Amino acid sequence: MSDEVPEGEQSPARPHRVIGTPLPVPSSVDVAERESDSAATGREKMPADPADPVSAKRAERIVAACFIVAFIAGIGFIAAYVGLEVGPLDAVLRSNLALGLSLSVALTALGLGSLLWVRRVMPNVETAEQRHPMRSPSKDREAFQEYFAEATETSQFVKRPLLRRTLMLATLPLAAIPIVVLRDLGPLPGTSLRYTVWKRGTRAVVYGTNRPLTPAEFNTPGSMITVIPEGYEDDQDALAKAGVILIKFAPGELHIPTNYNGGTLVSTMNWTVDNIVAYSKICTHVGCPVALYEQTTHHILCPCHQSTFDAANGANVIFGPAARALPQLPLTLNSQGQLVAASDFTQPVGPSFWERG
Repeated sequence: MSDEVPEGEQSPARPHRVIGTPLPVPSSVDVAERESDSAATGREKMPADPADPVSAKRAERIVAACFIVAFIAGIGFIAAYVGLEVGPLDAVLRSNLALGLSLSVALTALGLGSLLWVRRVMPNVETAEQRHPMRSPSKDREAFQEYFAEATETSQFVKRPLLRRTLMLATLPLAAIPIVVLRDLGPLPGTSLRYTVWKRGTRAVVYGTNRPLTPAEFNTPGSMITVIPEGYEDDQDALAKAGVILIKFAPGELHIPTNYNGGTLVSTMNWTVDNIVAYSKICTHVGCPVALYEQTTHHILCPCHQSTFDAANGANVIFGPAARALPQLPLTLNSQGQLVAASDFTQPVGPSFWERG
């Protein structure tokens, strides 16, 4: 077959090129025009408009549509962040899906629109700049200003207000997202982390079954169980600080040393009931739940960073990065013989870096 163009037909303005292949070689006329421009200005002159205005106009509408989609998705992200609750587990799932999808659509549409702008609206030009001294003379600065003005024309940013306005519209929600997210950090907790919801007379209920516990029901030495304060079974904020582990010791195994309470050296042996001791479940390193107990050595292990506490001796640290012992919860019995708190923890629970006012 012949590659010649039949008489009466015009050759396409831009030859077809398969993606990944080199650009077509410019014609002798194009080379002559560029050489004449380069001789006058010292560089290659860039065209101000694309070679195919019809295709560029069509691409402009697509790019504008992408920017509008990005704007709507950005507004959707803010609305989902502010409006959707994150309490129950299914609500957290819906919130994560809404936030992830809306932000993904916003960023994808913005990136796709920018890509199409560069590939389909701006003229296809390759330029090269020679190395020059760091300090530019006045002549070069003037040349740069002229070059910048030409590049502005080439980018179509000034000539196509639809693209310019929709681009700015698309970036508005993305600029507002950090403000909305940072605002949600809220005030510092102050002294709220010094205390938990445990108070005198609060019954200890078994985590999961929510039933009160008596010493007779917890009579096997070496046993460990997690309890929580009655009335706060569904309050995740309260349970984040108030989780407690009960450990049953055989007679003579428990040797809790004296501790400082408000600057006074006191013994905490009277905080136990029938050799049952209660410690905070929150590791004093970074707040992981301590859930492993070795019966033969009486060691409590935090699985996150292997901080190890001696349960028989006031939960003092014997290994790992934790800096202080697990706080002990004073225990006593109520009139029904059930385990209750004698008071709140006398020391703040959790890691030492928590803000305590």
